[in-house]
Amino acid sequence: MTATLQEEIAARLKGKDFLGLVDYTKEEIEYLIALGIDLKSKLKAGETYQPLKGKTLGMIFEKSSTRTRVSFEVGIYQLGGQPLFLSKNDLQLGRGEPISDTAQVLSRYLDGIMIRTFGHKRVVELARAATVPVINGLSDLSHPCQALADYQTILEKKGRLQGLKVAYIGDGNNMLHSLLVGASKLGIDFAAASPEGYDADPEMVAIAKENARKSGSNVRLVRDPREAAEGADVIYTDVWASMGFEEEQKEREKAFANYQVNEELAKYAKPDYLFMHCLPAHRGEEVSEGVIDGPNSIIFDQAENRLHAQKAIMAAIM
Repeated sequence: MTATLQEEIAARLKGKDFLGLVDYTKEEIEYLIALGIDLKSKLKAGETYQPLKGKTLGMIFEKSSTRTRVSFEVGIYQLGGQPLFLSKNDLQLGRGEPISDTAQVLSRYLDGIMIRTFGHKRVVELARAATVPVINGLSDLSHPCQALADYQTILEKKGRLQGLKVAYIGDGNNMLHSLLVGASKLGIDFAAASPEGYDADPEMVAIAKENARKSGSNVRLVRDPREAAEGADVIYTDVWASMGFEEEQKEREKAFANYQVNEELAKYAKPDYLFMHCLPAHRGEEVSEGVIDGPNSIIFDQAENRLHAQKAIMAAIM
């Protein structure tokens, strides 16, 4: 990427919302990944970099969190800014104030807003009414911050992205959507295996397939996890019952019984495959302990990169 193109992208991202990778071009995603790697290098070298000095990020949490809250709080602090944690119970949202009113009020106080919530419509409504950049920390449709950190991690480990194969085994949830769209834009082959009734959102799949047609990558949705894992450079999984679906746990355990990522399934991937999980994990359910704690697992590297990827997002758009 030339210096001129980097400058163009940097100018383009200022003030832009980060609601999903679907809204970002291949070059913009690559720019954010490169920036995340650069900020990580600066931090490891002990170099102070504070482009957001004097700025404040408001963080709305309607879903509980470990990685999202800590990485955003630490990230904005390292960039010179201040975090402001706002739980649903702390805001008038909990008493029925329209999210558009909340957005307009918070925009008068803050320089950016991160929201972690349930329905994606709330993220869109917040961004539409806000006059400061809005970051999607997670919604039921999309988890773009995690996907960005994941592709940064894969690039660091494999030295490239284009031409690799990522296999996703499990629920057609927000994590699958973001990984799928990101892969299709970055030229990564992607195969997802989910049981019947737990497929990815058809609209997200259609978007990914159109992206893949342009990038030259291959996107496939299959039923057999072995078919998805065949020749994979990366095997990725997530919990069978995401937050908000806990009451379906027993039902999902039956549906996903043949979708565990274990040593037998891993034999279908390349010998140097990477195992990834966005965490928290249920060891013994979606993944065996031998895989998640094995030599191919990079789950804590990808967890760490949430900090660096999100710093890149904040530095770019705020």
